[in-house]
Amino acid sequence: MPDPRFDQLANVLVNHSTNLQKNEHVLIESFDIPEDMIVALIRAVRAAKAIPHVSIKRIRVHRELLLNAQESGMELAGSYESFRMEKMDAYIGLRGTSNISELSDVSSASMRLYEKHWMKPVHYEIRVPDTKWVVLRWPDPSMAQLARKSTEAFESFYFDVCTLDYAKMADAQKPLADLMLKTNTVRITGPGTDLRFSIKSIPVVECSGKRNIPDGECFTAPVRTSVEGHIQFNTSTLYRGSVFDNIYLEFEKGRIVKANCNNDTRLNEILDSDEGARYIGEFAIGFNPYITNPILDILFDEKIAGSFHFTPGQAYEEADNGNRSAVHWDMVMIQSPDFGGGQIYFDDNLIRKDGLFVLEELKALNPENLKKK
Repeated sequence: MPDPRFDQLANVLVNHSTNLQKNEHVLIESFDIPEDMIVALIRAVRAAKAIPHVSIKRIRVHRELLLNAQESGMELAGSYESFRMEKMDAYIGLRGTSNISELSDVSSASMRLYEKHWMKPVHYEIRVPDTKWVVLRWPDPSMAQLARKSTEAFESFYFDVCTLDYAKMADAQKPLADLMLKTNTVRITGPGTDLRFSIKSIPVVECSGKRNIPDGECFTAPVRTSVEGHIQFNTSTLYRGSVFDNIYLEFEKGRIVKANCNNDTRLNEILDSDEGARYIGEFAIGFNPYITNPILDILFDEKIAGSFHFTPGQAYEEADNGNRSAVHWDMVMIQSPDFGGGQIYFDDNLIRKDGLFVLEELKALNPENLKKK
């Protein structure tokens, strides 16, 4: 018997996240997702009188395609995937895997071809700016293991996180977005961190279940050449199939001039993918009240309550600072007391201390106020 939570999640994705309307076309793209969830989505799409399209993929097969990839093959794949995406009004991406390191042995050269000819044109240039989209990970034993929970406990956590009251979150974050729009300079301090940059005149995007599930962030981008100082990230990050720990970055005039971690060679190899990879394309503040610890899954980790993320690479067009890259690498720093604390200042005014908002108009975003009641 299908899990009734599948129908509840499908309802959120169809009626809140993408807000599908009559006769709109939506692509449901799945990687290693139970068929019952795909069926629940198809039924929810049809109930909204929209038109479903389905692409079922497997991460092991995807890896095999990327191994020793040829440029002509990636160009053709990107071309037909682009053709289909251009016909869509909406996109729902569900991504699961039993092995988070499945792509770890794909060469950097092959990944660059994939990102240049497939990921960038299909997703960054068409899907993100031109469709109503939402992306989510699927709970599986590998995620439960990373979260240090039993599979059953993690599934309960997952559905709590993914089906919370996102309308309430939307109302609570409006004052933060308004404040960010008025802000010129940002300063962030914490253990090993003293970072300064401007967000003046850069748009601000509120995120409350319309693009990512789980959600809970408000993002903009620094003025491209304004970033100065250094940052010591305290959260491990998974990118291109490899895990990176203790990333340290130094900036001069917006550019990453020094980068260290447990794998310096691989880190700098990625940052040298193109010129834009050494500049920042996104700055975001996270506040999902149910997510408090990292699990090496960026769609969860970037929403951790009391966190922010700073992203080398491509800027989103909705909050565009002009940076262009095949890379978009969200790196997360948690500022709650258990992770060393820290402060965020807007125009020299303290707005968040040790992961909690201190301004009265922002306190609705603190965990005790966002959780279901």
